[in-house]
Amino acid sequence: MSRESEADPSGEAVLPGTLPEALRAELVAFRRDMHMHPELGNQEFRTTAAIKERLEQAGLKPRVLAGGTGLICDIGDWTDGTPVLAMRADIDALPIPDTKADCAYRSTVPDRAHACGHDVHTAVVLGAGLVLADLHREGRLPRPVRLIFQPAEEVLPGGAADAIEDGVLEGVGRIIAVHCDPRVDAGLIGLREGAITSACDRLEISLGGPGGHTARPHLTTDLVTAAARVVVDVPALVGRRVDTRAGLAVTWGRIDCGHAPNVIPQHAELSGTVRCLDIEAWRQAPDIVVAAIDEVANLHRAKSEINYVRGVPPVVNDTDVTGLLRDAMVARHGEEAVESTEQSLGGEDFSWYLERVPGAMARLGVRTPGERTVRDLHQGDFDADEHAITVGVELFTAAALLDATTRTV
Repeated sequence: MSRESEADPSGEAVLPGTLPEALRAELVAFRRDMHMHPELGNQEFRTTAAIKERLEQAGLKPRVLAGGTGLICDIGDWTDGTPVLAMRADIDALPIPDTKADCAYRSTVPDRAHACGHDVHTAVVLGAGLVLADLHREGRLPRPVRLIFQPAEEVLPGGAADAIEDGVLEGVGRIIAVHCDPRVDAGLIGLREGAITSACDRLEISLGGPGGHTARPHLTTDLVTAAARVVVDVPALVGRRVDTRAGLAVTWGRIDCGHAPNVIPQHAELSGTVRCLDIEAWRQAPDIVVAAIDEVANLHRAKSEINYVRGVPPVVNDTDVTGLLRDAMVARHGEEAVESTEQSLGGEDFSWYLERVPGAMARLGVRTPGERTVRDLHQGDFDADEHAITVGVELFTAAALLDATTRTV
């Protein structure tokens, strides 16, 4: 990699660590290969091996996590015990088909797709690590940095908890991450202090009754109606039992009930998510939601079995680390490259890291400028403008250098 000049034509100092063209092309190819070979949570063996091999080619010493997928890698000499800056990427894919047409790098695995941009996140952290490793060899990396490639972000309660248990935060003082945002143009990032995502839990319900003939619903439990009322009434009840500003919301993703038009079934299944903007309301959510389900089911004489699966709390961005990301982006691309973003109802297990150390997540723009169609997350046609990889790498390398020069501990 070539060394950047120490000043631009205006005479101002230039921060090192920009992305060379050859490495940019390599990272795009790496991302496309990963996109073609998506792996679900805790099954990311091929992905882990590919990351490990590339880091080792750069002379680094990555360590695969105890579960066999995911890895961490330190860059620099950690001799004085100074807390390091960690950069986290998630590496798993989603269990949905890739529906992109005329795309040379669409998924080759049936019903598997990188529809949340984790391949982009991985390329960003890998690229930042390779650039920073080069700076370290040149004696221009003031403090060590840790790369975290985490498995199973999409598997509640998230692979972050296992990674933390495996010691990935030992010695870490701050942690940063990005998440693809298809509503933000490539070249920009979105930042927010405080909560930037929401809590997310999973809800699974089984309803039961004796079943019967549709001609005589009064003699049995009308289970289809009971399931329908749970779908409609539970979200309404929940929304009236907490402060509306908490944003506690139940949304259904699946309902399975019945097989014949003239038979009242004996069994129904429903599943969905519980999301919440406020962490205190999230702590109350299981009791509130379960009580509402039982009330509606009892009203219709249906027996209910409820599996409430705790997920993740909100990602709450630290003020100082958010400022670090803002300063890093401004240093690379100017004030106009940073925009404010709203709190979303999406869940992210990056929140578990922030329960332990201060950190922040930025929204990485992946929409091609001028494109009107939004290829949303968790949809089969999702794709990203690959200029976002360059932006993410240079954001992270700048953050590492600025963190080293501005933090006293």
